[in-house]
Amino acid sequence: MTSLPPQPLSPLDGRYRSAVTGLADYLSEAGLNRARVEVEVEWIIALTDRSLFGSSPLSPADKAALRALYTDFGQTDIDWLAEKEAVTRHDVKAVEYLVRDRLSALGLDAVAELTHFACTSEDVNSASYALTVKRAVENVWLPKLRAVTAALADLAREHRDAAMLSRTHGQPATPSTMGKELAVFAWRLDRVARQIEGGEYLAKFSGATGTWSAHLAAAPDVDWPELSRSFIESLGIGFNVLTTQIESHDWQVELYDRVRHAGGILHNLATDIWTYISMGFFAQIPVAGATGSSTMPHKINPIRFENAEANLEISGGLFATLASTLVTSRMQRDLTDSTTQRNIGVAFGHSLLALDNLQRGLTEISLSRHVLLADLDANWEVLAEAIQTVVRAEIVAGRSQITDPYALLKDLTRGRRVGGPELAEFVQGLDIGDAAKQRLLALTPAGYVGLADALVDELA
Repeated sequence: MTSLPPQPLSPLDGRYRSAVTGLADYLSEAGLNRARVEVEVEWIIALTDRSLFGSSPLSPADKAALRALYTDFGQTDIDWLAEKEAVTRHDVKAVEYLVRDRLSALGLDAVAELTHFACTSEDVNSASYALTVKRAVENVWLPKLRAVTAALADLAREHRDAAMLSRTHGQPATPSTMGKELAVFAWRLDRVARQIEGGEYLAKFSGATGTWSAHLAAAPDVDWPELSRSFIESLGIGFNVLTTQIESHDWQVELYDRVRHAGGILHNLATDIWTYISMGFFAQIPVAGATGSSTMPHKINPIRFENAEANLEISGGLFATLASTLVTSRMQRDLTDSTTQRNIGVAFGHSLLALDNLQRGLTEISLSRHVLLADLDANWEVLAEAIQTVVRAEIVAGRSQITDPYALLKDLTRGRRVGGPELAEFVQGLDIGDAAKQRLLALTPAGYVGLADALVDELA
């Protein structure tokens, strides 16, 4: 058997690439290297701006030319780094050599020794990961989560008055509305999204073991912690002053746990919508040309929600591994985090793919209100809760001599189907006041939804 031409091993880089391509700008190897170049360049500018070691501030033209090294970072640079790393066997060292090479080409050899000055690789890496993850979350992943949440909120408002039979423990229970049930998911997702938006992205910039030892040896009179802080904060990320050789990754653990939490809510949404489809509550809108089954022409499969469910399980497992691994580093440094962090993009990729499927899936369903109403009409026994609660109130008010109203309704309804006429006859015979009796006689399963409609207004 002949070998295939080179193929992507991951479906994220093959079958599903179009759905996750935005993440590659940040969380690919090339995206990480571009951020590394950015950190190296900005560090040179920060040092020369302070005229350290006899240097002079660079001209605006020279700064612009230097910054173009990362703003215009492209395939030529990617290829150059690949060739250099094949020799250095060190990714960050290859980036340093790239910057030095470009400085020479720009006629800036005088400041070449400020490239990677007093840095450990993890100074550059921690800043680069903070930048790339922050940008990926804020520019790609969060907007997609917000789009799904907004679609849910729109559906919740559209179906706010669509009475439906609830199923607690899978059994008929007090009715709600489809809008209120979708609003629950939108509210949960919005809450976690706000937590993610308020999260920190931290970097360290304090040398080999986080002590600024080399910095002080070179310039003991410089306030290196303050210079490092102002530099890192100028990049738009936060500064961690107390570290080992690595930034401790706690912000990453917090972020990945929150994204995994959001994924759990989305997984719950996917399985609930799938179940509502199987019950006929939602009808699927046929997509022209699509095939549901290779042998059963009638089928429209809920593949968007099944795909989302599976990808959320994959991403959740990866985020759990990232969080549990990154929280630990042996003594001052080990390399377990290095290979682990290379899978950040994979974890976000499967999550983004799930979000894309959910967003599309929510546009391919329509509510079958007649099915909801038929389901309600077949389950009048759910009004037993209302009846026994009203009886209790009547007893307290002195308008009833009934004892143990719960047991009374339990005997009537538990494990039995009770229709509207039977319940009406039962209510007519109750020892309660006329006003309460009339309220109960007017009640139907579809009308027994409490504040479900109004609760949708709790959405922002």
